[in-house]
Amino acid sequence: MSSITSYSLAEFNQDAPLHLTRLRETGEPEMLTIDGEPKVVVQDAEAYQKLLNELDYRTTVEGIRRGLASFERGEGRPVQEFFAELAAEAGVRAPTK
Repeated sequence: MSSITSYSLAEFNQDAPLHLTRLRETGEPEMLTIDGEPKVVVQDAEAYQKLLNELDYRTTVEGIRRGLASFERGEGRPVQEFFAELAAEAGVRAPTK
């Protein structure tokens, strides 16, 4: 996607079915303007869900990368130590192997 196509809200309302069909077929969003100012972006629900899934994936990968980098720097602590502390804070017995 290079840039978002813009339409006035009035244009969108005049031919909403055409816009909705285009949104569904292309998966590309449209910017709606009021008095020439961008106000809202509309997008097909399936395309929006795909965008959310991609964001979730990228966020997860970045978290894993940060964790691996932390491990490589020697940061962190053994999982057994963490669970023992967590159990102590919760007032329960730590699980054993």
